[in-house]
Formats: sequence, C-alpha cells, structure tokens
Amino acid sequence: MALLELRAISKRFGGLQALANVSLALDDGMIASLIGPNGAGKTTLFNTLTGLYRPDQGEIVFRKRSLVGLKPENITAAGISRTFQNIRLFSDMTVLDNVLVGMHARLHTSLPAILLRSKAFHAQERQARSRALELVELTALHGREHTWAGQLSYGEQRRLEIARALAAGPEILLLDEPTAGMNAQEAQSLMALFKELIGNYVKAILLIEHNMRVVMGISHWIHVLDYGEKIAEGNPDKVRRDPRVIEAYLGQGTWAPDARD
Repeated sequence: MALLELRAISKRFGGLQALANVSLALDDGMIASLIGPNGAGKTTLFNTLTGLYRPDQGEIVFRKRSLVGLKPENITAAGISRTFQNIRLFSDMTVLDNVLVGMHARLHTSLPAILLRSKAFHAQERQARSRALELVELTALHGREHTWAGQLSYGEQRRLEIARALAAGPEILLLDEPTAGMNAQEAQSLMALFKELIGNYVKAILLIEHNMRVVMGISHWIHVLDYGEKIAEGNPDKVRRDPRVIEAYLGQGTWAPDARD
C-alpha cells in the first residue's frame, strides 16, 4: 500500500480551475517528480497537500489517515515536511538556529521543565543541537553554523532550507524547485544528497523541478501536470517519449523528447 495517496484532488480559485481530479501515489523508498509548464498547478498541489489550501474535493491519505482539514503544523507533525519555491529562511538568525527552529514539531519538553531548566530540558536541548549539527554537515554547511542565514550564497540557502525541513524528522520530504538557480555542479551535489536521504533520513521524496537533467537522473516515477490536470505518469523513459508531455512543453524552450537537461 502506498505511503501517501492523493485521490481526485480538485481546487478552484474563482473562475480558475487550478487542479482537476489529480491523483498520485508515493511509495516507501521512492523519489518522484512533479513536472509541467509554468502555471500547471504543481505548487498548488503542494500547498493543498500541506494544508495551506483545502481541496474542494478529493482525499489526501497518509498512512491510512486523512490529512484534509489539518493545519500545516499538524501535517508537519504527522511526518510531511517541505521547502518552498521562494526561500523562507530567518535571515537574521544563524544557520544552526534556523535548523533548530525546524525541530519544534519534535520537541516535547513541558513548560514547567523549560521554566525550571530541568535535566530533561537540558538533555533534550543537547540532543537537538547534536541533531542540528548533523544536518548542517549532511547538507554541506559544516563551518557555517554560526553564519547569518542572510549571508549565505543562494545555493547554500537552498541547502539550509532542506536541512531545516529535515529537522522536523519527516517520513516524506516535499521539495519545491530545490535546484532552481543552481549551476550544474551544485545540482549534481543535491541529486547525490537526495539519494542519500532515502532510507536514511526519509522514506520518500516528492519534488517539483524544472531541471530535466535532475528529473530524469533521479526519479523513480514522474507525474506530469498541465492546466491543473495530470496528463501523464510513469518512469523517466516512458514520460520523456509521451506525446502529450512533448506537446505540453512545446514552445516552452525547456524540454524535448531526448533532452538531458
């Protein structure tokens, strides 16, 4: 049974049908990509999945539990964490503190323990700091722990967002255009990181991505949206040759049937 299922999700904004009966499944151990031209509904689907929007119809099921109607923080606590297309870091906080903020959903020290600075509080604080440092190193930010997030390069900020998302201890990681603005070497480094995450830090990854070299090089399965509808899905070889996918990208200047980037 799938780890996560979206069943016939629809979402309308006034006269705009942003999503129309979109279904997809994400299995344990899978890296899946969500692709499509600009305005296809990809980020709307992420926002609906993570509780920022409520679907007009359809069901979202994670580990046999419906997520529809839950607040974003409850969905994070349930085990689904995400990054955003537009970077949302605390620029006036350090790298380490940004990662620690991401752990709030997993910290359970009581208010009295915090106020009294109890042994339990100090033990959890040490554990959180150790975990945060591990994630900083994992995302190649070692040595930048005490740097203000706003002073990082664009690529470093992208990696910090991933570290912060991982700090919540998710089973599923959602990545919204993680390699946007990166050069080929930086994108290749992130691809290696995503492969390392599966089975070690998360159970599955779903990413929105325009870089076809990344999509085709890392995905086990690809879902294609166009004008809010899913027009194709399958493994990379199948999707790259699908006439509907080729047509959807015509004129975009972003993809061709045999494109590798």
